[in-house]
Amino acid sequence: MSDSTALAHGQHDAPDHDHEEHPAYLRHHFENIEQQADAAGFAMWLFLLTEVMFFGGMFTAYLIYRNWYYPAFVEASHQLNIFWGTLNTLVLITSSFTMAMGVWCAETRKQKGLVLCLVLTFILGLGFLGIKSIEYGEKIEKHHVPGFHYSLQSFTNPASDPEIFKEYHDKPLMGDMARHTEMYFSLYFAMTGMHALHMIIGIAILGFMIFRARAGAYTSGHVTFVENFGLYWHFVDIIWIFLFPLLYLISRHQ
Repeated sequence: MSDSTALAHGQHDAPDHDHEEHPAYLRHHFENIEQQADAAGFAMWLFLLTEVMFFGGMFTAYLIYRNWYYPAFVEASHQLNIFWGTLNTLVLITSSFTMAMGVWCAETRKQKGLVLCLVLTFILGLGFLGIKSIEYGEKIEKHHVPGFHYSLQSFTNPASDPEIFKEYHDKPLMGDMARHTEMYFSLYFAMTGMHALHMIIGIAILGFMIFRARAGAYTSGHVTFVENFGLYWHFVDIIWIFLFPLLYLISRHQ
């Protein structure tokens, strides 16, 4: 009887031991936390590699068309507002810092600091999209959205942009300039639009993370999700670091 009782107690204690070895956030098909983190990290880097190829294709197309239609692309780049572009760059660099601090807070199990950093990153991401909406509004007002209503008025009408007209009034636009500048803005909206879409996805994930972090997640030793999202957010910021000089700065004063 005593042996049976001891056996029963041993069988009862076994699940508790397994529970200690396999916490709730450890999936059943992984042996330990390290293996799960390595697999998640590899998957994240593989995903980012596909993103590099995706944006790399658009960057390559932009550089090729810029080489073909250089005068038109230079003219069109003057329609972008450097102030808004620079401000957005500063906003994203700051958001990368707050995201990095969020990862650090998760690793050091500082729940309040993690929630604060995620909220700040969330607000900065919304600020970036707000500034980008202002820029898009200007393009719509000047009829620079590619399509049936695309217009070269801002290039040829002194009232639309006096500074640009004063600088380029002695350089009459050729007949095919409209088509070439429209190509510039097609690439502009394609690249910045896809970047903005990635920002929207990131902000949505941040909202979910804030909700979970306030409930105590990510500060109990399982920080893989926060680390991988940090990689995604930094990648999106780096894409903008390339977009800003390509679209706003290169050959602007020629």
